Amino acid sequence: MKTSPHSPAAAIAFASLIILCAALFAPTAPLRAQIQSTPLTTWRVTIVLPPKLMAGHPATLAVLGVDGKLASGVAVDLGGGESVTTDRTGRALFNVPASGDYLIAKASGTSVAALVDPAVGASEPEAIRLPAIASVRDGFWIGAAGLRGDADANTVRVNGQLALVLAVSPECLVALPGLNTAPGPVSVTVEAPGVQWSATTTLVSLGFESPNPPLQPGQKGQLAVHVRGSNQKLGIVVQNESPGVLRFLKHDVQEVVTSGGPDNTATIKVQAITSGDFSFRARLVSAPDVAAAERYLLAAEVLAPKDLQRPLLEFARRLMRHPRDVPVVRAQLQQIATSTMAGDFRTLLDAAESAL
Repeated sequence: MKTSPHSPAAAIAFASLIILCAALFAPTAPLRAQIQSTPLTTWRVTIVLPPKLMAGHPATLAVLGVDGKLASGVAVDLGGGESVTTDRTGRALFNVPASGDYLIAKASGTSVAALVDPAVGASEPEAIRLPAIASVRDGFWIGAAGLRGDADANTVRVNGQLALVLAVSPECLVALPGLNTAPGPVSVTVEAPGVQWSATTTLVSLGFESPNPPLQPGQKGQLAVHVRGSNQKLGIVVQNESPGVLRFLKHDVQEVVTSGGPDNTATIKVQAITSGDFSFRARLVSAPDVAAAERYLLAAEVLAPKDLQRPLLEFARRLMRHPRDVPVVRAQLQQIATSTMAGDFRTLLDAAESAL
């Protein structure tokens, strides 16, 4: 997620993480959402959908403005002539279509996809599921049976502190930890009418440390990414959003692995180009959801140009037969996406890549 802009002279620039919920949504703006956005900050939005929807059942989505705050009064197109507008909380309750394998939501030039499970025989989890590592500052997904599509009918607590339910379906939800939640191991409880689930996970936060002393234009140095809350080695994707000011020497989007241990850090080699503000996005590399990626690829194949239909089918088959080929397939999808215009096909490609 995007940091507040800092000049190269700043010592520390903090960045939140982006957690992907089994192809929930593509990398987005920060999910810090306690305060509503004004109309001036909602020109570019992020739509938060539950990872999976249930056909013919209610669900709740959320919309965040460019400032990462919940945005009210935003119209979201759900396809098929259906749309909803976010209420004063920045969320909207809607009914999932009774047919279809996926749903694409669009608003202000942004689109995201979610998978739709059939209401009969839906694969409800037998126990609560959540990522082993999640972000203390951003939304993370929870899978559990018996949830209600109305966000306010579900209660999530992290270490006993109320969390905000951003989006939810009968199968899963996206929750935002409270402001005072500290990084580290936490207990999570989920309650809905007639059901209660509990589990544990680890929440982490990221901090960016700029080169010290500050670099002059043309000089090279290192950007450090510090992890708080876990001593494990973690995969992190860091995206440079101001390459004209501070350039990553390898690529402007890099996947790095932290060192692990008490000083859990990863470094990126950089070069100062000019004076000015710079910012980054960062997200954890989540465990791949091969089954979700396959479903998105099969959906994308239907909309793909003829020359891409066969490759997409081959990617789907390759993932199921050879799960270790995830990095190769992900790289190939990224390459296709770079030459694909915005639209439903691109949205499904992005969802498949995010699942990996």
